[in-house]
Amino acid sequence: MYDVAVIGSGPAGLTAAIYLGRAGLKHVVIQGPQPGGQLMTTSVVENYPAFPDGVWGQEMMEKMEAQARRFGTEFLLTKVTAVAAGRPIRLTLENGDSLEATALILATGASARYLGLPGEKENIGRGVSACATCDGFFYKGQEVVVIGGGDAAMEEALFLTKFAARVTVVHRRDSLRAAQIMVQRAQASDKIQWKLDYTPLEVLSDGAGVSGLALRNNKTGAQETLSASGIFVAVGHQPNTGFLAGVVALDSQGYILTKDKSTATSTAGIFAAGDVQDSRYQQAVTAAGSGAMAALDAAGYVAQPVE
Repeated sequence: MYDVAVIGSGPAGLTAAIYLGRAGLKHVVIQGPQPGGQLMTTSVVENYPAFPDGVWGQEMMEKMEAQARRFGTEFLLTKVTAVAAGRPIRLTLENGDSLEATALILATGASARYLGLPGEKENIGRGVSACATCDGFFYKGQEVVVIGGGDAAMEEALFLTKFAARVTVVHRRDSLRAAQIMVQRAQASDKIQWKLDYTPLEVLSDGAGVSGLALRNNKTGAQETLSASGIFVAVGHQPNTGFLAGVVALDSQGYILTKDKSTATSTAGIFAAGDVQDSRYQQAVTAAGSGAMAALDAAGYVAQPVE
């Protein structure tokens, strides 16, 4: 029996754990299928405070985990398959075991959608990215590709024009899904070129990283190659909430809804932090901030007398 259980071990979950430990609460972090979260697949993080020279994503998460362990965090390398609300809340683990906690913090994050192209997975962090804000700085004066046709793709392309010499937007349809204002802004940039009605076929590598993208012209069937040192996949994120149906209220995209300016969900005793409840910013620093908020909210709930 724990005071608080945290599901997820990215910046939100580990920050929550640090706060819970300092509050003297008995707590556990269930690390999930990817301990450390998305930052474990990121190269250098240069936009997180207190690291003036940048820090490798994996190193940063290892430091966060060590800090949480210092304050007494217990870790379980498993995942949760079911949540039963109540006081206490019961969590079922993948091996069939269960544990109970007075409060629960959901920090399961959101997974970037990738295309499943040959060469894609093995080059994540080596030229393939799903976050221009995170990695765009590393492509100063270089040629990059953005794959996608929605608002996110237009935002990524426009952001990358601050650094890249050329940005090529590749989309498998002959028209874009993005809002017209976003399309107009992108089309107004002389740094952005277009490959509409093209299907990405393969991420090409020179052994050290990405060297280009193989494409097929959907009209003619002809194949060609785009030279690029960076490929940004902008086809959305999927919040990791598949096991939460009926437990807390979700929006139409599957993100957890929180109340007012708190981290409280629709279910008493359950709180949410990080990308799993944030479809907009999805940054390590905002996830960490909401993790601290969730820990404070959960501690307040634990302190309430049972009615």
